[in-house]
Amino acid sequence: MNFTEILTRWYSANKRSLPWRSTKNPYHIWLSEIIMQQTQVKQGLPYYEAFVTQFPTVFDLAKAPEESVLKLWQGLGYYSRARNLHASAKFIVNELHGIFPNTYNDLLKLKGVGDYTASAVASICFDEPCAVVDGNVYRVLSRYFGIDTPINSTKGIKEFKALASTLIDEQHPGDYNQAIMEFGAIQCKPSNPDCTVCPLKHSCQALQKGSISELPVKLKKTKVAKKHFNFLVVISDHGQILFEKRRSKGIWQNLYQFPLIETERPIDIDAFKSHRQVQSFFKDTDFQYSLYNSEPIVHKLSHQHLFTKFWIITMPKLPKQGIPISEINRYPTPILISNFIEAFDLSP
Repeated sequence: MNFTEILTRWYSANKRSLPWRSTKNPYHIWLSEIIMQQTQVKQGLPYYEAFVTQFPTVFDLAKAPEESVLKLWQGLGYYSRARNLHASAKFIVNELHGIFPNTYNDLLKLKGVGDYTASAVASICFDEPCAVVDGNVYRVLSRYFGIDTPINSTKGIKEFKALASTLIDEQHPGDYNQAIMEFGAIQCKPSNPDCTVCPLKHSCQALQKGSISELPVKLKKTKVAKKHFNFLVVISDHGQILFEKRRSKGIWQNLYQFPLIETERPIDIDAFKSHRQVQSFFKDTDFQYSLYNSEPIVHKLSHQHLFTKFWIITMPKLPKQGIPISEINRYPTPILISNFIEAFDLSP
């Protein structure tokens, strides 16, 4: 048997039972692929089930308010995926009359859909022989064929895509694509894979050369930026709290947060009240303040680490329009904010 046959046989005997594997509904497959990007199955599965339950069709997703979509997505991170998902649903309904794109090229026209997602949906739902290349596929191919080209380089992306395309089962492309991804997820794992039970062990280049732990090769990322965030948790005597939508572009766009002051370095409780932005924010208003966490909460994102402090501020009347504290859980928030709300017991 060759590489492709071995993988598809292994898949038929070892695949996990997952809800999106019992359907070829392109809406469900698309949902699963978007949700599972950069997410482990055990984390993403509850989100997939929640989306299918709340938005059973692309029409339901398209007509939902963006805040409802973001709230359901809360905790998954990479919120641009949710915004793109919602935008694509509206495009399918409004421009394509609810008919899901059925080719790789047409799928690429959906916002947030790149080569990987288009290949997955086209092959699984419509039997188009488009090879998927995700992190699992990179790992399997680099180890089996002994390829040390960096997977995040322009050369590597082209090389692995071309190789993957030569291996795909053109009669059953969806099964093959799912097989190689599943193989990478549960057999050819990133760390300490059990190569003794691997069906490819007799022809795996990395195993023969002792380079399993060295592959795949990845170029080092740019230095992660450090930022210092100070959230102002401003509460009035009448149970109102300041909560605002983040309008600026970025990963938290259109999510809700407390008023934010970003500083170049950490500030302590003595420096807080005299800080220029604090003085400008409250002007001559009387307020009481305390620091919730003396040690910053470190929130790690792919490109930056946020060193965060929450300042609790109480005052008779808010300086601008707020919301009732009892309604705070209605709003979609970054996980950093939702964790604070739960820990500080702001929930009703």
